[in-house]
Amino acid sequence: MSQIYYILLSMRPKQWIKNCFIFLPLLFSKKILYLNDNINALIAFAVFCMFSGAVYLLNDTIDCEKDKLHHKKCHRPIPSGKLSVKSAWSGIYFIILTGSLIALSISKVLLITVSVYFFMNIAYSLNLKKLVILDVICIAVGFTLRVLAGAAAISVAPSHWLLMCAFLISLFLGFCKRRAEIITLSSKANEHREVLEHYTVAFLDQMIVISTSATIMSYALYTMSSETVKKFNTENLIYTVPFVIYGIFRYLYLVHKKAGGGSPTEAVLTDMPIILCVISWAAISGMIIFQLI
Repeated sequence: MSQIYYILLSMRPKQWIKNCFIFLPLLFSKKILYLNDNINALIAFAVFCMFSGAVYLLNDTIDCEKDKLHHKKCHRPIPSGKLSVKSAWSGIYFIILTGSLIALSISKVLLITVSVYFFMNIAYSLNLKKLVILDVICIAVGFTLRVLAGAAAISVAPSHWLLMCAFLISLFLGFCKRRAEIITLSSKANEHREVLEHYTVAFLDQMIVISTSATIMSYALYTMSSETVKKFNTENLIYTVPFVIYGIFRYLYLVHKKAGGGSPTEAVLTDMPIILCVISWAAISGMIIFQLI
């Protein structure tokens, strides 16, 4: 029983909030009122939690010996010896097999999407995480795949605008995370993450400015596009833009003034202004989409 607990712990449940990107197609396709689609989206969310958790398990298994030398990672279940490598591998096989069967029961496209996500993350763990810029692009692609999975689960064509916005906001968060790691770890940054040796704060600030501008502009253009106006029969979605701008600027404030940004998940879960901004954006977007305001 303890091994199962440590397997779940190694799957990083706190990181599962990232999989909420899956629900974006549900909201923006106006299918959130249909019970079957809500159930399928929840199942897709669970499947992605399984696959993303399996990736963390795999990473900890591969990096076990290296993590034993790290002052924080050494306390994780596998490097600390609380979870055996054999049990971890058994957990990985079981999770992937079960997740694949569940995904297939919903949609072949969902199975293909989560499979691409899983194998891309294996490639990321083995080599791509060492390649400057490409490491952050891989993370952004992972979030885009979550949106595709959400669309596949409810059988809708994913909006190109939605995919672009998801990709760009993920780039923004990824570069902010790299910047926070360099600032926090200083000279030991490359010991924590090899690719940080190739980044500088000045370079990352440029990437952050570009991705910030592109994200805000893409979302603003999405709300004003003829395709969006025709789909929702309203031009009012543009009034959600200030929430996106505030959320991004608030995150930048945490990065620059509060030494935050190292964990986007932590910021979303602990920073009250960001929490209220996300809730307000979702609520107002929903009311506009369903023409309640």
